[in-house]
Amino acid sequence: MSDLCLIFGRPKVRGKEPFLAALRKAQIEGGCVIQAMDASLIVGESHATFAAEKAIRAFSEERNVAKDLGLEILRYASGKRQIGRALSMGISEETERIALIVVENGTPPEISDIIEVDDEGPCWNRAAVREAFEIGEAEIEAAGEERIPDLVLERVALMDAYR
Repeated sequence: MSDLCLIFGRPKVRGKEPFLAALRKAQIEGGCVIQAMDASLIVGESHATFAAEKAIRAFSEERNVAKDLGLEILRYASGKRQIGRALSMGISEETERIALIVVENGTPPEISDIIEVDDEGPCWNRAAVREAFEIGEAEIEAAGEERIPDLVLERVALMDAYR
């Protein structure tokens, strides 16, 4: 299996399109896959790595929905079957912090010109996560606020059941 790396930080390249262009260039030069996501929606390192592992497995078993591994990772991380809906988990002009999932095939890509890495790790936003993953009051009452990360991981795990 390929090596997975999760990186959190702030974008050095301003604007969504220039940022994505810089990421594409780093992917090509590094021969890797880099998927950028809004860090405020990543509830933990296990969320991002679990989604990436499931996407890689889907590709290896030829049951992927997206034609691109990065989009398949985003689809799993978002808990959404439709690619269009999964894109809401990606970056936007308003994204302040970014989570990069890097699937390496050897040499790590050079990303120091693209993102300023910080040591903050996952710093997710409760309201944004509840909205993005459609976690309602009934689930919160049953499981508790502290179980939101578990509810998100459950949605990632159940992605294969929604085929």
